[in-house]
Amino acid sequence: MYQFEHKLRVRYAETDQMGYVYYGNYATYYEVARAESIRSIGLSYKEIEEAGVIMPVLENNSKYIRPARYDDELTIKLRIPEKPGVKIRYEYDIYKADTLIHKGFTVLVFVDKSSGKPCQIPKLLADVLNPIFDAV
Repeated sequence: MYQFEHKLRVRYAETDQMGYVYYGNYATYYEVARAESIRSIGLSYKEIEEAGVIMPVLENNSKYIRPARYDDELTIKLRIPEKPGVKIRYEYDIYKADTLIHKGFTVLVFVDKSSGKPCQIPKLLADVLNPIFDAV
């Protein structure tokens, strides 16, 4: 299993009239954590796209446990629980201090940019992730 943590602070623009983080922003938080996790292993979404593969979201699931508010510092704990193939599943636990406030997951599919058809994980990403899963 691959694991990564990213911290972010809730900005005022991300809150609703009630002062809570607007529910749709959690999907953005997921995307920030995914992009930073890829960056942490020495790659970027841009490099993956330049290799001819895009990664659209196939599923997005959220469970709201407690609210986050303006200026809260959040820790997003991201996991890739299983070795990716044509799809990659990310799981997220979001904490405010030591309190779990949100859980969710996304499933993305690897798509060949030129054909628009699903494909296997791109080699540059597999070369980094496979050893993590093969070591278990």
